[in-house]
Amino acid sequence: RVRQDIVRQLALREPRIHVGSFNRTNLYYAVRPKTKATYTEMLGLARDKGGAGIVYCLSRKRVDELAERLQSDGVRALPYHAGLEADTRRENQEAFIRDDAQVMVATIAFGMGINKPDVRWVLHYDLPKTLEGYYQESGRAGRDGEPARCILYFGAGDIRTAELIISQKVDPVSFEPLVDEQRIARQQLRNVLNYAESSECRRAVQLRYFGEVIEGKCGACDNCL
Repeated sequence: RVRQDIVRQLALREPRIHVGSFNRTNLYYAVRPKTKATYTEMLGLARDKGGAGIVYCLSRKRVDELAERLQSDGVRALPYHAGLEADTRRENQEAFIRDDAQVMVATIAFGMGINKPDVRWVLHYDLPKTLEGYYQESGRAGRDGEPARCILYFGAGDIRTAELIISQKVDPVSFEPLVDEQRIARQQLRNVLNYAESSECRRAVQLRYFGEVIEGKCGACDNCL
């Protein structure tokens, strides 16, 4: 669809179309249940595995809470979200790029155009809104080609939160539900849930969504291992 839009909008005549693979073979994917032990697991990942990491959260409040908690436990963590002053966001991002901070706790406002190839792990503390978003956000790990880990924590409460956010998609004037937007958002949520709940190869589920097929076990996700 996107390729067709580009061809049409640029009025290209019989262009050659080259499509690369979406498969990032150096990334390990896993989905884990969100429990009371989730924070402890995240702290252990930051301490034991080391390296730069990104923790994505759905809300600004969660970002601030986790960043402060990690700081109190001795991890060089900084927050990043749209509620912070622009100077603070810029300073925090630069600190992360320079390795003055090990962990960036952020909403999806963080990461667009960031040039840091050595992110060793990306953790989603909350359920992402779309599979495209998850692929892009988790894909900020391991851009140097070295092994990196992408972990998604998933709990029943995430579904309720996502449904609440979808229900809030209303017309700003009439406050009537935006039916089409809500329908699309629910389908996107279903795609994410299919990924999180699947016993199939994580990589296969992702790639199939983008129209690519792999055969056999990938050997680099929790289900295949």
